[in-house]
Amino acid sequence: MPSPLSARLRRALPRMTRRRVVTASVVTVLLAGAVVWAVWPESKSFGVRDQVITVRSGPAGDQPVDLDTRFFLPDGASAEHPVPAVLLAHGFGGTKETVRSDAEDLAELGYAVLTYTARGFGRSGGQIHLDNPDYEVRDASRLLDWLAARPDIRTDAAGDPRVGVVGSSYGGGLALMLAAQDPRVDAIVPMITWNDLPRAFLPESTGRSPVDGVFKKGWAGLFFGNGSSVGGPGIPGAGADSADQPGAGADSAGAPDSAGGPDSAGGSGQPGAPGIPGVASGGLDPACGRFAADVCAAYLEIAATGRATEASVELLRRSSPASVLDKIKAPTLLIQGTADTLFPLAEAEANARGIAANGTPVRVAWFTGGHDGGSGPDTDQDRLKLLTAQWLHHYVKGEGATPENSFTWSRIAGFDAMDRGLVATGYRTADYPGLGGQATTPVSVAGPPQRIANPAGGNPAAISSLPLAGAFSSLLDGVAGDLPGQHARFESEPLAEAVDVAGAPTVSIRAASPTGEAVLFVKLYDVDPNGPAALSNGLVAPVRLTGLPTDINAAQPVQVTLPAIVRRFEAGHRLRIVVATSDQGYATPNAPTVYSVALGGGPVTLPTVSGEPIPTTAALWRWVLVGLLAAIVVGLVGVVLVVRRRHRRHDTSVTAEYADTPLVVRQLRKEYADGFVAVSNVDFTVARGQVVGLLGPNGAGKTTTLRVLMGLTQPTAGEIYVFGHRLVPGSPVLSRIGALVEGPGFLPHLSGLENLRAYWRATGRPLADAHFDEALEIAGLGDSVHRKIRTYSHGMRQRLAIAQAMLGLPELLVLDEPTDGLDPPQIAEMRRVLKRYATDGRAVLVSSHLLAEVEQTCTHAVVVNKGTIVAAGPVEEIVGESPSVLFDVTDPAAARDVLDRLEGVRVLPDGDGGLVVDTNGTARSEVVAELVRAGVGVDRVVPRRRLEDAFLALVGENSRGSGDR
Repeated sequence: MPSPLSARLRRALPRMTRRRVVTASVVTVLLAGAVVWAVWPESKSFGVRDQVITVRSGPAGDQPVDLDTRFFLPDGASAEHPVPAVLLAHGFGGTKETVRSDAEDLAELGYAVLTYTARGFGRSGGQIHLDNPDYEVRDASRLLDWLAARPDIRTDAAGDPRVGVVGSSYGGGLALMLAAQDPRVDAIVPMITWNDLPRAFLPESTGRSPVDGVFKKGWAGLFFGNGSSVGGPGIPGAGADSADQPGAGADSAGAPDSAGGPDSAGGSGQPGAPGIPGVASGGLDPACGRFAADVCAAYLEIAATGRATEASVELLRRSSPASVLDKIKAPTLLIQGTADTLFPLAEAEANARGIAANGTPVRVAWFTGGHDGGSGPDTDQDRLKLLTAQWLHHYVKGEGATPENSFTWSRIAGFDAMDRGLVATGYRTADYPGLGGQATTPVSVAGPPQRIANPAGGNPAAISSLPLAGAFSSLLDGVAGDLPGQHARFESEPLAEAVDVAGAPTVSIRAASPTGEAVLFVKLYDVDPNGPAALSNGLVAPVRLTGLPTDINAAQPVQVTLPAIVRRFEAGHRLRIVVATSDQGYATPNAPTVYSVALGGGPVTLPTVSGEPIPTTAALWRWVLVGLLAAIVVGLVGVVLVVRRRHRRHDTSVTAEYADTPLVVRQLRKEYADGFVAVSNVDFTVARGQVVGLLGPNGAGKTTTLRVLMGLTQPTAGEIYVFGHRLVPGSPVLSRIGALVEGPGFLPHLSGLENLRAYWRATGRPLADAHFDEALEIAGLGDSVHRKIRTYSHGMRQRLAIAQAMLGLPELLVLDEPTDGLDPPQIAEMRRVLKRYATDGRAVLVSSHLLAEVEQTCTHAVVVNKGTIVAAGPVEEIVGESPSVLFDVTDPAAARDVLDRLEGVRVLPDGDGGLVVDTNGTARSEVVAELVRAGVGVDRVVPRRRLEDAFLALVGENSRGSGDR
């Protein structure tokens, strides 16, 4: 005999059929394959070697410096099969470890990759000269010599390696400077880097020289502090400086310790051999760290005064591609980030224009990351990796078609439903339009002249962005973003339609100052009527104005070019121009001053670019997945069609006796696969004009009954008829039912009215049939119906859900706990609504645990307990005759005297303001007659028994039902 446990297990487990065995086997094989694929170790197709290479640089090319390097060589590379190379440079504060993953990716593509720690960082020697042509750039040129001397590196001529240079930020500047200085470079991919270093750190948005620029003290201080310390954190863009890791050990690349190139170090090939000059002996300048003396002096001077000199600008310009763009002949792929307050899009714009003027192939790509936004979403990373691979394959490997000269960009589109990460949608257009866009959209802004104060010492200061966290500004509005008294606002009317901005907007302002000068910060906000104002990536336009009048009426307009952005301004949003006197990231005048500012006339000009969306790898994989699942879907659809056809054979006819009855439920049973019986035998009718209450304790089977009624689950046995049509999932007759079962499913980003309209459109019925006005009157939400659902309270959602159920005025209304979340006045109004609704041949079925409301609202009741009906009929019949009667009289004291004289009649103590009388068999009419004869007015006579008393008598006070599912 089987044990009780095994018997329970057999009931709990599904019965094993041939179909289930086959399905389980297929699923098991697929899951096993996915797990094996996910955990199978990757086999690297390259060798790695760490070593120190000593190069000679400096103005005369005779100063040795040790560089900590790592070399990746693809398997199979040899003198007989040489491979092209990539020199991969890191960002400021990084090391060779920072770019390790990128180097591995390039090595997998068949490139020999040389990474190294730039002088002044990590374990390399030397001092930081900021990509100076005589130092960092000459160092890189010597590394090209080292590559050219290797027999396994492809060359174009003796000493000329086939090589591309890739780097971001500090490494991107190196790529541009090296291409201008060394003609052996075949292609470059500079990312998130600068064009003019003095302009990047001393920007001025009306076109003035960096000598008059506004010092970007936040970023400059971070750079200087990073270079002054030994082993400090890196500057994002190339990644933070991770701890040095050991290399692959033995020389798996197969190269000799000394390849014979100039100044090759030889030796063990292990990292960490060189020391940091001056550290051991304590000779490191505490004020300058590892910076060269001239760079340190320039920084200290600018930081102390907040202004640059011609000499400091000239020093920084020596490390700027701007001065050598005409010498760059290597095809250039420029990648720049929109979330970048350090090197904004204008830097790539200037590089692109200057290089293209030589006839050199140039391609520009923008993405949603940058120094403030990191590498961006996976969709952006995939696009940029593809562009880089195509560029290097053609111009370095000599393979593949010539890359397009198209311009690509992206903007954040939302969250990925799978991993909840951000998703960026990429776009492409044939030609790079520049920061001016393909077209412009003017938007008028307005506001009176305003007076704003420059705080003493620049404190307190507004916070538009923080280095490394440009998007932080969206969290600061109203906290520390724009400080009261220190900024002026000018706003537009709500936009009539959305505007997709891609480029640098412009605006004209006027200013007056008692000192004749002013430093201002101009910002463009996107103002959501239902949310905070957003400053795109914390980008601001610093302005230094001179020769200003003291009276704003005499001020001349000045055009300000705002930072380039990529943003969609939605319809209904406003544009806000803010002119502020302070910003945490910039140096401002110390003296307190009050400026006057006004608009200069003319609109804000928004540049726009239109393009076609770029398919992402994620989207392509989704299509592949769809293809793999297609066969399963087709099979399931076939099964569903067979089942529905079987049901439809029964649905083609109408049962005559039920044709005019809204709802008939006959012998309904629902049993689950584990043997649990939620509904065992439910049988009731809802006729026209009735409001029927479905009652029962928790777990009695009410919700299961409603789910079967709405076609959400199949009954095990029994039939349901709606106006004579047998009900099955998908029945057309369901369109005659309005329902609120198991809560509403609204879209939080839409308003209440938009949700109702979206629901009605999904039904496919004409808009005129919806009766929105009646439904909205029922909801009683007023103007709140235009607010987004995410701002609604629970009660507001419930009222809107009831209105949704009533759209189209369905002939049968099914509501599950409709008063949940409503306050007493709303409950009373709902009572009246349901009574009015059950007219003109309509009917209502309502499930509720509020027995007093059911008693006052419903004409009929169905009481369910443990899956079975225990009572059904008119409410007054279920309540039944009461042994006690409540009398509402005009004179309770006189009435009590009369009743006390009647034989067998007894006044009970729980009157609650009236008289509760036990008539003890005396006819109520006789009692009333005695009271009237005594001159006592009788207003009301009602049985004392309530529906709650009858309910408890039917189901028992401790009944918990069957555990409804």
